[in-house]
Amino acid sequence: MSTVTGSEQEVTRPPEYEQARRRVERRRKFFGDLVAYVVINAFLIGVWATTGFGYFWPGWVLAGWGVLLLLDAWNVLYRRPVTEADVERELQRRR
Repeated sequence: MSTVTGSEQEVTRPPEYEQARRRVERRRKFFGDLVAYVVINAFLIGVWATTGFGYFWPGWVLAGWGVLLLLDAWNVLYRRPVTEADVERELQRRR
């Protein structure tokens, strides 16, 4: 629904729309981070390979960044937003 005032147009959207928009933005950011992880770590592995295949030091970057990426994936892809039903259930549990 929209309300027009003068020459400017004011658009009001329900809270569900804004929540969905934030989820889409977070998902896009996550997939951008995933691409950066793959590209940068492939570069580091390439550097490691061209310097003689010694100690696999890119593993530290792969592991550290990978753990953070997995935590972000859990938060973006599997965690659902808090709903009114969740709040009501918690209130009932506390009574």
